Amino acid sequence: MRRLALAGVLLLLTACSPGGCGQEPGSPQTADPDPGAEPLPGDPDPAPAAEPETPPAPEPVTWPHEPGGGLYPGSGTGATDATLWAAGMRFPMEASPAYANSQVYGYGGFAAPGPGGQCDARNYSYPWRDNFCETRSWTNGMCPAGKGHQGQDIRPATCEKKVHWAVAAENGRITSIGSYTVTLLGDSGRIYRYLHLDMAGVNALFPNAASRTVTRGQHLGKVSADFGGNATTIHLHFEIKAPVASGGGATVMFVPTYSSLVDSYGRLLNGAA
Repeated sequence: MRRLALAGVLLLLTACSPGGCGQEPGSPQTADPDPGAEPLPGDPDPAPAAEPETPPAPEPVTWPHEPGGGLYPGSGTGATDATLWAAGMRFPMEASPAYANSQVYGYGGFAAPGPGGQCDARNYSYPWRDNFCETRSWTNGMCPAGKGHQGQDIRPATCEKKVHWAVAAENGRITSIGSYTVTLLGDSGRIYRYLHLDMAGVNALFPNAASRTVTRGQHLGKVSADFGGNATTIHLHFEIKAPVASGGGATVMFVPTYSSLVDSYGRLLNGAA
């Protein structure tokens, strides 16, 4: 009988719940799990780490603009080449708005569509228009006629001289400052030409060879109407020269600027210049 009683006592002492003695059956375990312990078979998978939030892509920015090659009626036959000859370049004006259109066929030009001066509000409005192949006597092998304008005219935000900055399209070096032309050789090998800036101001910014290495977006000069003593309107004439495959080699020549300007202006408007 004593043996039976002793066995009963031992049985009572060992009849603890699976969570341990003194814990109600079914109650949650209060001890912290070992952070270094391997999960046991059948354990639930740990919750995945939260992914960092990715900011939404900026909404595409658009503005009224004609397609490449969409010249003013009667001003020539445009080049419809949509190649981004200067993909990723900085828009050559520091700030928006800016208006790509024609100085000759705009109001105040010698082939104007009607009365009005160069400061007419209709010149400072959208839509943009290409004028790379606008009728000129200069050689332009990328135009259907073999001649053309060679670049794109861009009016600044307002009809004011020496107010609005032109900036470097990419890192590079100014290789020439003429009477009305600034030439920038980009690190890419492309050549950019800026015409009709305030040349006195340009020379003050870049007085010697040591000062002529520039970075993308750096001020080059203020838009004006300098043209070596000839008359023109307040605008930036902007050109790109790039290597073009020709006869098994490459020829550096004027290339259509409009598509690259559309691309870079969209980024400027989006705050991603």
